[in-house]
Amino acid sequence: MHREYHRWYSPRLNRDMELLVFGHAGAKVLVFPTRDGRFHEYEDLRIVKSLAAKINAGHLQLWCLDSIAWESLYCFWCHPADRIRRHIQYEEYILNEVMPLMRAKNPHPCTIAHGCSLGAYKAAAIAFRHPHLFQKLAAFSGRYDLTQKVDIFQDLFNGYYDENVYFHTPNHFLPSLACDWRLEHLRRMDIVLVIGAEDPFLDNNRRLGEILDAKGIPHRMHVWAGRAHRGYFWRQMAQLYI
Repeated sequence: MHREYHRWYSPRLNRDMELLVFGHAGAKVLVFPTRDGRFHEYEDLRIVKSLAAKINAGHLQLWCLDSIAWESLYCFWCHPADRIRRHIQYEEYILNEVMPLMRAKNPHPCTIAHGCSLGAYKAAAIAFRHPHLFQKLAAFSGRYDLTQKVDIFQDLFNGYYDENVYFHTPNHFLPSLACDWRLEHLRRMDIVLVIGAEDPFLDNNRRLGEILDAKGIPHRMHVWAGRAHRGYFWRQMAQLYI
């Protein structure tokens, strides 16, 4: 399997960032790690191995991103306004540094936003915000409203709210989305949401599904037995839905 390691200094994040690429051709999969994950998480969880047949056949090329969650959404010693601003810088790094490299190295017309857990939120947020850049979203075990306390998971902004939080929370900005151009791109996107029946984020996913239905945006939601919120299940989901 073709494997590449990249590292460069990001002027948008003011730090070095790393990523791994798996595969030589095919649809480009932008892979967001979980909260504690790094750019090598997909390889560590053996999800890359589970997709080896598709990767080696030239059907998929994985672009596995690094995370700065502890500098942004989970930086609890920072003011919430600074947390969301750091998250926005991360999005700018992806849009203006990672994705141009992806296009330069692989001209395939399909780009897939993908992630598990917090990575699913990040994949969904960027795909819903910039739907012209993505042809598919595959989001596993995600939470799409970080302002809600769910089970043991707290409101990541501690009650703080501003327009940045609003525009980076899919379950908040999508209901009021009225841009026909964006809606048309969203209606063309292949959207797959996967969640466990006992996952605390199940209602969060159902709410997102209701919003998409109300906007006439086709999507598929698959509810798996149990919690289904770990690598064992994500390996199986990846084979089925990416």
